[in-house]
Amino acid sequence: MPGTILLIDDEEKLRGLLKRIITLEGFIIHEAADLKAASKQLDKESIDVVLCDVKLPDGSGVDFVKEVRSKHPATEIILLTAYGNIPDGIQAMKNGAFDYITKGDDNDKIIPLLMRAMEKVQLQKRIEQLEQQVGKKYNFDNILGTSPLIKEAIALARKVAPSEATVLLLGETGTGKEVFAQAIHAGSKRAGKTFTALNCSAFSKELLESELFGYRAGAFTSAVKDKKGLMEEANNGTLFLDEIGEMHIDLQSKLLRVLETSEFIKIGDTKPTRVNVRIIAATNRHLQQEVTEGKFREDLFYRLNVFVISLPALRDRKKDIPVLATYYLQLFAQKANQRIDAMSPEFLEQLQHHDWKGNIRELKNIIERAVILADGPALTINNLPVELQHQAIPGSGAHNNTLSAFSLASMEKLHIQRVLNHTKGNKTETARLLDIGLTTLYRKIEEYGLGRES
Repeated sequence: MPGTILLIDDEEKLRGLLKRIITLEGFIIHEAADLKAASKQLDKESIDVVLCDVKLPDGSGVDFVKEVRSKHPATEIILLTAYGNIPDGIQAMKNGAFDYITKGDDNDKIIPLLMRAMEKVQLQKRIEQLEQQVGKKYNFDNILGTSPLIKEAIALARKVAPSEATVLLLGETGTGKEVFAQAIHAGSKRAGKTFTALNCSAFSKELLESELFGYRAGAFTSAVKDKKGLMEEANNGTLFLDEIGEMHIDLQSKLLRVLETSEFIKIGDTKPTRVNVRIIAATNRHLQQEVTEGKFREDLFYRLNVFVISLPALRDRKKDIPVLATYYLQLFAQKANQRIDAMSPEFLEQLQHHDWKGNIRELKNIIERAVILADGPALTINNLPVELQHQAIPGSGAHNNTLSAFSLASMEKLHIQRVLNHTKGNKTETARLLDIGLTTLYRKIEEYGLGRES
């Protein structure tokens, strides 16, 4: 386990002995005879663990712990005490020391202790790296596109992110509403806290209420212990409520109370639970019309409608298709460990003229399938689903009705067989990649005489 150690002791012979012991384990050692020299080393070098004597010519190692933790919070400190002074050890731990050990008592204890301290340092470094990756992944710079509509949406999201305002994201399914919600969270003061997402259309009214607000033990037959809801799990962070228009009107009143009072009552409880949560909601419905029809509470609508961002459909920002397609090509080629780095002009042309009713999500799925089916270094028109291969291109003179039913069936048969081969006959995965129902797939397999045993 590589790492860097700073050894602080005014006894040169002891430093030499410890240096030999520690170096044999592969650690890089820096030395200092007093606290002044140690401070300079810490400012200059990247030190993982400090091994420090308690009594030094210019001060106490116990007090030095607090200084190190303040200036270099990622660095762990182990104290060496000559007499096993318990009060010193207790104070050192209070000041933030990793541990302390009696100097010269048992040198065999030093290496295991250093190893444990180094494990903690490396774990913290890994956590910080992951947090940086997540922050980078979800920041606004990673939302792809240069069309005026997407740039306008990004600009609005950037402005509202640092505030505490409730945000309502409008747009068709697959336009990237959760990506925007994540970016708003990452650009807010809550960025280091929890981001929790809940799709309101995925649960019945009763399940959604328990998932969102939690319950007390005994609230119903299967409630054997207390459960925190996502509202409470997201405390001090952000809760993203996708498909808010699908929420039952009875639950809308509980959500309204959270927005107005920052509190709610769990199922089976009598006392309110207070939370500090920022709500970002999203819908593909026309909520104003839902209010008129009595399907959505008017008061909740106006509470959610504080800051609205409309996300454009992909068909309204077709100039962004090449950059989006390139991104997904690189992503899926890397995942599949395939060397595919281009798309043929015909492939891109068909993408540009597709209607994209499923928006970016549909484009992502099509590129994933194309990468799976690709036989060379570039995606070609043959890697597209049959309906995209033969869609009419305006001005090209091509018409769908010029293709015979037999030729379309042959193309479909070949396409299904290739995907079945890729999934090794896994029907569920094949249906997912083809974006068709499992029943439809079995019917096609029987119709064409296809399939492999899974």
